[in-house]
Amino acid sequence: MAWLERGHVKIYYEDEGEGEGEPIITTHGLMEDCGYWRETGVTEKLAERYRVISMDMRGHGRTVVDGEPHGYDVGTMANDFSALADALNLARFHILSHATGGMAAVRYAMTTSERLISLMLTDTGSATVPEIPGVEFTEEMREMHRLTAETRKTATVEEWMALARAEPGPFLFKMDEHPDSEAMFKIFEGFIERSDPVAIRDLMMSFYTDPDPMVAGLRQIQCPTLVLLGEFDIVFLEPSAILAREIPNARHVILDNIGHMTAIEDPERTTREIIQFIASVEQGGIAG
Repeated sequence: MAWLERGHVKIYYEDEGEGEGEPIITTHGLMEDCGYWRETGVTEKLAERYRVISMDMRGHGRTVVDGEPHGYDVGTMANDFSALADALNLARFHILSHATGGMAAVRYAMTTSERLISLMLTDTGSATVPEIPGVEFTEEMREMHRLTAETRKTATVEEWMALARAEPGPFLFKMDEHPDSEAMFKIFEGFIERSDPVAIRDLMMSFYTDPDPMVAGLRQIQCPTLVLLGEFDIVFLEPSAILAREIPNARHVILDNIGHMTAIEDPERTTREIIQFIASVEQGGIAG
């Protein structure tokens, strides 16, 4: 366990793996933490070959933001990658991301891809307002978003988990249908137990504000990029297609029969795709 102190912010991270292996900084999605990769076994497998540095984003897990500004905007959270890498004396590194963490990672890569060995984007997009098929983002949707954030502030862990099981929505429905759903939701429950509901609420109201996929920025990303998601990740099918189409050196992988929570729903296939992608980058600097 370790923390990076940046003024009033203490960013929690875990540093595992072989010291000589290429460094991979991991980040995660909303209401998750570095356990998304660790508790599914992905971190352990990657650490056999690489140095894996898993961070809890601002507003999540064990990271502490004690005062304002919170820095819950995508730009500030993207800059945390450089801050952590600088503190650990990493000249270049891979980023492995999921969902909301991927939004920050891809924005970081738009201006700093020369520092990245590769970029791995799972179940994410470059706009910070995810597009839900058939739903136009209106003021009514903003109000629903606000109410969700307020519910997270006041609900107990038990109440939130009961709501997630009753209404899994577009992000959790395939996990809910899985034969091992109880074990999978137990991992998800751990995220909720470790999170600060007030921080989650504040982040939700600050982060998801930009519907622009920033295509011109995507075209500036020069590092090899993996775009990976489940075939039933209905929110990010089109945003991922934009990533794969516009990033010059990208590999697009869609895993059949799983949804948004790829590392939880199928950690073996997720890990295999990550390792194969990194191997391709090592061999020729291309996504494959």
